[in-house]
Amino acid sequence: MDLLLADVHHRDLNAPINAFQDCGFARLGPVLSPEFAAALAHRANELMLDNTLCPGLFYQHDSPTGRYEDVKFGAGWVGPSKRYRKLERLERDPLFRSMIENSLFRRIAQRMLGEEVYLYRAVLWNKAPKVGMAVPWHQDDGKFWGLSQPPFLQVWTGLDDAPLEAGCLEVVPNSHLGGLASAEGGTLAQARLDQAKAEHHACALPSKRGESVLVHNHTWHRTGRNSTDAPRRAVSISFLGKDVRCKRRRRAPRSFMRLFEDSI
Repeated sequence: MDLLLADVHHRDLNAPINAFQDCGFARLGPVLSPEFAAALAHRANELMLDNTLCPGLFYQHDSPTGRYEDVKFGAGWVGPSKRYRKLERLERDPLFRSMIENSLFRRIAQRMLGEEVYLYRAVLWNKAPKVGMAVPWHQDDGKFWGLSQPPFLQVWTGLDDAPLEAGCLEVVPNSHLGGLASAEGGTLAQARLDQAKAEHHACALPSKRGESVLVHNHTWHRTGRNSTDAPRRAVSISFLGKDVRCKRRRRAPRSFMRLFEDSI
């Protein structure tokens, strides 16, 4: 089974990388082969139904009300369910690890971060049919991330079709240029959104299974609720350069896994 589409190995990266730097996001177009994307989606379902298949995964279930504000943080595994909204530490699973370290992502990451590339996180984002919750405007950095330098490179890849009604990715172009809206990072305050006219400038990025998008960590982004009859699953990978360190103090600092060491 081929992991990537045949043309991906020779695809010119200048245009998407320039767009990413200018606008804070860029479409990479179709990347994964249909067979491999389907295999990842199947594996995602297996992991949601059996937490013994890949020990050490972090689980977060959708809220019972479908509201982001009602998510129970820290609950972890609550039993077999296809309504987990988030599975983290995907690098522990061999199939997902092969996706994380594919040759296209290696080319992008090493071009933008240098030869040594590290993983901050690899996350499955799942929106179950009819009930998958909306995630409000936010940025992926701040005190909670606890990094010595601002992260900036993320790759979002759909494992299913993601039309607007299924909760596709939405961004505010150029919003990364202002840096963090608050030192805390995360969810953006309504006053700041109103000031920047976020709703007016919002850009939806509907996509097909296997498509990837580069997203700057500081780009304002959100996803809507899934109102369709099909699941909407996607993987987000956040890459770091070699000089980034974890500076948290309440617990022992994290060490980050180096990627692409054994890649060809």
